[in-house]
Amino acid sequence: MKRFLIGTLKLGIPLAIGIWLIHKQYTDLSPAQRSELFAAIGQANIPLLLLSMCVGWVAHVSRGWRWRYLLEPIGHKPGFWNCYHAVMVGYFMNMFIPRAGEASRAAVLYRTERVPFEKGFGTVMGERVVDSVILLGFAAAAVALQLDKLDLFRAQIARFRAEQGVADETSGIPWGWLILATMVIGALAIGYVMVSRPVLRARIMDSLRGFFQGLQAVLRTPKKGLFLLHTLLIWACYLGMFQVGFYCLPGMGEVPFPAIVAGFVAGGISIVLVQGGIGVYPAFGTLIVGVYMAPPEGGGLLRPDALAMGWLLWAAQTVMLIGLGGLSLLLTAFRKQPAP
Repeated sequence: MKRFLIGTLKLGIPLAIGIWLIHKQYTDLSPAQRSELFAAIGQANIPLLLLSMCVGWVAHVSRGWRWRYLLEPIGHKPGFWNCYHAVMVGYFMNMFIPRAGEASRAAVLYRTERVPFEKGFGTVMGERVVDSVILLGFAAAAVALQLDKLDLFRAQIARFRAEQGVADETSGIPWGWLILATMVIGALAIGYVMVSRPVLRARIMDSLRGFFQGLQAVLRTPKKGLFLLHTLLIWACYLGMFQVGFYCLPGMGEVPFPAIVAGFVAGGISIVLVQGGIGVYPAFGTLIVGVYMAPPEGGGLLRPDALAMGWLLWAAQTVMLIGLGGLSLLLTAFRKQPAP
């Protein structure tokens, strides 16, 4: 019962936050802005959205191929399609259950190729290390490109707070000390759990061993050049998917490339925070992009056309992952398992 309750909360709380954000984004708009929102959605260039989905699909294909380079050093040479389907099933599961994608990938590859779960999961975690470094690089580039826009962003926040009649009460809050105290308390709590729960400690140590094994696979792969090439292709396609879909609305043509990079990073972070990025993806992207655009008519913080762009991009990616991921799940479910 306790495990069921914890699982329900892990799934329900982020989902509830996302739904609440969608509701708030919509209700914060005036009637005129709501009309503008739906008018912008109606003007969407559907072929561009479809092209955006295709570019994103190329990234997933490349990810499936790249995974094979990490499995070779640990003694396995799975087929490409089995790796691809495992990747798509992982994305599909992540849409509904937080952090289930990594385990699902490893489980599918065990079912189709008999790659031991621990080894498959370790290579997935090794991939996550590499991709996290790339995302941090994009984030650093986005921050560097936005340094001259920080004053504009603060001005928009201050204007919105003034419209809402909210005074700035945060200037005296010692945010640095609060963050440090939170980190210390969190470290102490983790230490206490590690000492007092031997079974949990053993599971954590097994996960760490799998993680480092996967990281070693990245370093040991004999095809480092091809691995790097696919990594660059994956992230170029991710950015290209966002940029192509970004221009599906006529009004987005005025937004410069630095804003697109910043919106792309914000979208990536939102997907980490809430499964599928529901509600958060459009909000984060709209806030960042809005800094580069004229303030919305009628007040508020979110421009209706920018919000429409965020919703369209999120919907296109979600439809692709659910559709292709669900198809991969069906294909692997009916596939005959190899002999042990």
